[in-house]
This record gives sequence, C-alpha cells and structure tokens, in this order.
Amino acid sequence: MRVLIALGGNAMTAADGRARPGDQIAAVTVAMEPVADLVAAGYDVVLTHGNGPQVGNLLVKNELAASVVPPVPLDWCGAQTQGTIGFIVIDALERALAARGVRRRVAAVVTRTLVDATDPGFARPTKPIGRYLPRDEAAVLIDHGETWEDRGERGWRRVVASPEPLEVLDAPAAAALLAAGFVVVANGGGGIPVVREPDGAVRGVEAVIDKDLGAALLGHALGAEALVIATDVDGAVLGFGTPHQRPVGTVDVATLRGYAAEGHFASGSMGPKVEAACRFVERGGKRAVITSLGRIADAVRDHAGTTVLPADITREVAGHA
Repeated sequence: MRVLIALGGNAMTAADGRARPGDQIAAVTVAMEPVADLVAAGYDVVLTHGNGPQVGNLLVKNELAASVVPPVPLDWCGAQTQGTIGFIVIDALERALAARGVRRRVAAVVTRTLVDATDPGFARPTKPIGRYLPRDEAAVLIDHGETWEDRGERGWRRVVASPEPLEVLDAPAAAALLAAGFVVVANGGGGIPVVREPDGAVRGVEAVIDKDLGAALLGHALGAEALVIATDVDGAVLGFGTPHQRPVGTVDVATLRGYAAEGHFASGSMGPKVEAACRFVERGGKRAVITSLGRIADAVRDHAGTTVLPADITREVAGHA
C-alpha cells in the first residue's frame, strides 16, 4: 500500500514553536519514528512537509540584510527549505530505519509545482507572510519589488499570491525513485511555484502554494492509496470553540463538503486540510485522514482522527458497525 504522509509545521519545530537548527533536528527525529515503523511494516511511503517557519526565518534574514545584499525571491526560499528539510528528514529516517534493521534508501527531490500565470491571486496578492515591520523598513523591501500593506497599529506586512496548484512537475522523478525502492521526500511547502512561458520554459514566481493542496496533488500523481495530513490536533471538529464542539470521525466527501460550506473550518487552518482531503478522495484515493502527528501509524493502519472516504465505502463501514 502506498501512502503519502504530509507533515505539518509542528513536526519541524520545537513544542513552543522555536525553529533553531537543533530544535528542527530534534523534532524531525521524533516525527520519523512512526514513519520508520510503517516502512518496516512494508508500506510504500512518500513524505511531504510544511516549511512555514523555515521560510519565515529566511524572510527575516532578507529584511535585515536588504540594505546590504538583494533579498532572494520567495521561490528561492522554497527551494532552499526543501533542500534543508529534506536533508534533515533523510538523516533522521535513515537512523530510525537502521535501528529497526531495515535497509531502505531515502531521497529528497527538490520539486516544482506549476501554477497559472493568470491566476487571480497574482493580480491582487492577499496571502500575508512574514513579520510586521515599520513603514521605513518595509519601504526598503518595496523598493526591491515586494508588495507590502499597511496593517494599522501592528505595522506593514508583506502579501503574496497563493495560486491554485495545477501539476507537480517533478512527480515523475519521485515515481522513478519509488520504483527503485526509495522512500521519497518531495513537494515540500506545496512545491516551488513556477509558471510556463509561451515557449514552454518554466520560471519561478513569488507565491505561496498551500502545502495540503500540494500534498493531495502529489498523492494523486504518484498513485497513493491513502493521504495522511499530520497536524497538531486529532482531527477536524464541528462548532469549534463553542459548547457544542464535536469531532468529525469517519465521513464521506459530500458530507464533509457540506460542513465546510456551513463555515465550520477556518480558511487559514483546518479549511485547506479539509479541502485537500476531499480532493484526494474525489480523484480516486481510497481515503484521507486528518490527525495528529502521534497517530500517523493508526491513521494508515485503521481509522484515526477525521477519516474521509468515498460515499459508497462510508455506507459499507456504517453497515458493518
């Protein structure tokens, strides 16, 4: 069984959110334990990951050095963090596999994701990234071509496009590595956003791709049967923050989309995860699971957290309950 595991940002940082190199290595080391268990049990595993804290750190370095050296573009930040996180994951997973007596090679692929150059997000960027800055500091970065908005008392904040991911261009490379027996890390941060020129060439663009939507797209491209979105909660809930809050367990796509339409899932947190889970199942995946990092193995082997199934399978499960 091939499973794609999407690790959230909490898997890459300390419990208090710190992202120093030592914190990241320690967090990834813990995250790879259940992954190694699955590989040892015979599952064909693909990993993807978030990169928000890491890109955030690079943006701060850009800001502090903007008067000395030109800031690197956002697509470069994505590429750099894919390489760094991939390296850390490879080391940690190889150690965990060796401890279990498993000889499997691990590889990380720096991965590009195609977006539409005419996506509406490019005309009006709305995705806030990075920290707030005073007007004079933001002005330096605006002079370098970045888009910043005045957010009132908190200061100015950079905004970028968050276009719809269309195709994972380097999925064939990941597929070749899987066929050769590798555990593969790919499409970190949703992929490096690129657009296609009229002559067929591609170029990177300043944008952020939602990592969960990118995971669903990669899972479909690689023929994964299951998608596990590992986050910092056990699953989606209805009525979040109210006295009537209740978890969403096993659910079919249509029902889950109905809950989303009713406004149960915040656009900046659970909403994209729910959308990604629905898309994956709608495109032929057998199931998608949203759950906590510690329940990855449970999610793959059985049902854990919020498990999204096709309608016909959901009815079958209910009939045998």
